[in-house]
Amino acid sequence: MTRRTVMTLFSGPTDPWSHRVRLVLAEKGIAIDVVNAEVGKLPEDLLELNPYHSLPTLVDRDLVLYDSRVIIDYLDERFPHPPLMPIDPVTRAQFRIALYRVERDWYGMAGDIQGDPQGKAAAQARKVLGEAISASAEVFRAKPFFLSDEFSLVDATIAPILWRLPFLGVELSAQAQAIAKYMHGIFARPAFRASLTEPERSMRA
Repeated sequence: MTRRTVMTLFSGPTDPWSHRVRLVLAEKGIAIDVVNAEVGKLPEDLLELNPYHSLPTLVDRDLVLYDSRVIIDYLDERFPHPPLMPIDPVTRAQFRIALYRVERDWYGMAGDIQGDPQGKAAAQARKVLGEAISASAEVFRAKPFFLSDEFSLVDATIAPILWRLPFLGVELSAQAQAIAKYMHGIFARPAFRASLTEPERSMRA
């Protein structure tokens, strides 16, 4: 197996879990070797490094990380500027709960849709996901970013799902203007534009 001397991210070009890692890298301006890969056709060295054969996978010399939350936490701690999590332990815990809920609910429903786009489960997931995001409008209205005046790991996690809404066939309610404003601001950020792969750009072509 070839030893990698440069930090490497094995990333799925349309995978929202990989996208949030790429967004954190772009926000922090971290130079890294990004290797596009797809489950089922993974590079041999990744198969040897990651026992779960999953994406994203981060390789930093002898360190191998293969959970996207662990990866973004590691990047935020290793490259502390700009910080993407609050210092206050209470606020930090609130952000972690928000991350947990977005991962479990929004990412879970997005996965249901992508797993069988024409199935009954996907139709139900589209409805529930649209309603869940729309119901968060007041939270999006309260601050420039999610629960914060600064861009955070929560925004890096939310943005890939919001970007995919047209691709997933998910519609928001007419009362979700605050979310539309939030999306406009996030999607215009240079780091967000830099985080997109060509297949992701085509999701909103």
